[in-house]
Amino acid sequence: MLSCSAVPTFSLTSNLPPSPKPSLSPSLHSSLHFSSISLPLQFTSHHAHACGHASIKAKPLRKTLKIVSSATEPLRVMISGAPASGKGTQCEMIAQKFGVVHISTGDILRAEVSAGTEIGNKAKEYMNSGRLVPDEIVTAMVTTRLSLKDVKEKGWLLDGYPRSSAQAESLEKRSIRPDIYVMLEVPDDVLIDRCIGRRLDPLTGKIYHVKNFPPENEEIKDRLVTRPDDTEEKVKSRLEIYKRNVESILSTYSDVMVKINGNRAKEEVFEEIDSLLLRLQKDKEEKSKSGELVRNENQLDSLSLDKNKWRGIPTKLNNIPHSREIREYFYEDVLQATKRAIEDGKTRLKVEISIPELNPEMDVYRIGTLMELVRILALSFADDGKRVKVCVQGSMGEGALAGMPLQLAGTRKILEFMDWGDGGVMGTFVNIGSIGAKEVEEQDGIYILVAPQNAVGNCIIGDLKAMTDAAAHRPVILVNPKLRDVPGSSGIMQTMGREERLAYAASFEICYFFRLLYYYGTQYPIMGALRMSYPYEYQLYKRVDESPKKEKYELLSTFEKRPSGEEINDSFEGKVRNKAKESKGIWGFLSSIF
Repeated sequence: MLSCSAVPTFSLTSNLPPSPKPSLSPSLHSSLHFSSISLPLQFTSHHAHACGHASIKAKPLRKTLKIVSSATEPLRVMISGAPASGKGTQCEMIAQKFGVVHISTGDILRAEVSAGTEIGNKAKEYMNSGRLVPDEIVTAMVTTRLSLKDVKEKGWLLDGYPRSSAQAESLEKRSIRPDIYVMLEVPDDVLIDRCIGRRLDPLTGKIYHVKNFPPENEEIKDRLVTRPDDTEEKVKSRLEIYKRNVESILSTYSDVMVKINGNRAKEEVFEEIDSLLLRLQKDKEEKSKSGELVRNENQLDSLSLDKNKWRGIPTKLNNIPHSREIREYFYEDVLQATKRAIEDGKTRLKVEISIPELNPEMDVYRIGTLMELVRILALSFADDGKRVKVCVQGSMGEGALAGMPLQLAGTRKILEFMDWGDGGVMGTFVNIGSIGAKEVEEQDGIYILVAPQNAVGNCIIGDLKAMTDAAAHRPVILVNPKLRDVPGSSGIMQTMGREERLAYAASFEICYFFRLLYYYGTQYPIMGALRMSYPYEYQLYKRVDESPKKEKYELLSTFEKRPSGEEINDSFEGKVRNKAKESKGIWGFLSSIF
């Protein structure tokens, strides 16, 4: 428990001129006082509300913010799927359940041509000559439809559009962006079978399948015909075109994309989509009721907003256990940095945070606070519709060498017993696994690895590399990894060369770093802190006592790369940086750390 004299204070001061690179504004000063009550770590729903995803729901912020107080913002959905993936069926079910306006470019083109509008006549010229309608014409039709009153009131479901990077870019420029991008995935051989087995009733226009949906009687069967584009050769060609189109827009919608296994009964597929959309709808309703800031349709630009929201480094960090407010500060700081990195397309990330409450090396019981940080990350990504797998390394080695690091013992059980909410998140959007290629499943979206580390005689690098190779483009986040090379035994660590191991460990990019700085050989008093939050620079702070019971952190220097011990020495001693000087003084020990 913290005493009244140890009320955590968030403060930031700076004597530096503005940096040309993204950095925290030196003019930003805040001194926010919080309650001194400290809650022990408990795996209860009350604590989940206080420290879990009920209180930290980080959604991407847009350039412009608006207050919604009366009406819930409607759903905005994009859906994509190869020919015969069942996309049309799912669109019908989505539109019927959620009341959104189903918008298909084919329907729009036919309606505009039929109505004889100016843009319809332009499109007709291309269609009559056998040419593709240009992107600008199709986009103009789509944006016109999206601007109508019924769409603004009910929301929209864009069916199979955009199909190219140019179309996606056109929508982005017009600030048209979905809440979720649903991609139906079906194996090629299944799609081909679905297509070549389709039959058309020319009398009714109804579609049958020779195996999956045969006609009701012989009379209908006798008049069925095969559509000209349902030959195996043409289906394969259409699949290749579809794959190229999807690949071109992946980067635009990767932050809101959810892949759904479409090789199931239509009811099962819709049940999963329905769950996703209900979560989105509920989130919008909650924000509407509370009048919170919500996203509008402007393009993502959270950097300046996140920078201005930052409250400075909390004080009294040597008082442990930390208060709930201090823990939440670090949870959200890590979360925002990690999300920004993933939104920028980073896929191999690591978080390195060393404060007393999050350092199991000092006390193995503090692994619980680290698990709480992992839960915050996992639930926030799950809120965004991502499927998250939280992974803890299992026992390594054989015989007398078998075992795992002490601080990870029981970690998996802690995760399983934690409160993950009442919405059925655990087992659906969040799953717990081990580290290794066999843990990578098709439905996984993001992997969070808890403190992976080497031990004498046992190396986690091989399993870790196999897992990241299998994960391919999907983000893998290491939380407080310890991948330093250690002595091997029984040939276990010789599966990869030392240089290769070190290069692989260094391939993960730091998205968040925080470390307290002390006198050499001590852990008291705190002399300063080093912090980096993606995509900003490393920032070096000095702790200053303002009075016997009050302190603050002053920004001393910023660094494009993680500073060495001598660079930190120079900053604290007020010297000009000299890369050639030897490491010495009270900060010299940091050379071995940084």
